[in-house]
Amino acid sequence: MKEYKVESLIYYSKITTDSKHIAKSSQKEIQEKLDEYAKNGYRLVSTDATNFGMAVYIYLYFEK
Repeated sequence: MKEYKVESLIYYSKITTDSKHIAKSSQKEIQEKLDEYAKNGYRLVSTDATNFGMAVYIYLYFEK
């Protein structure tokens, strides 16, 4: 039977002229999560993202 995990990450927008600041600042943390789950035998099967107000919610879906 497969085992599933969902990891949610939240990033807040800030006033800046760099429209890609969330992508740049979140890249390291997302890579760390991918590495952590891979060490435990999980693989990334899907992603999703949504925004609410000044926050961006990123969901990583893993299976083992």
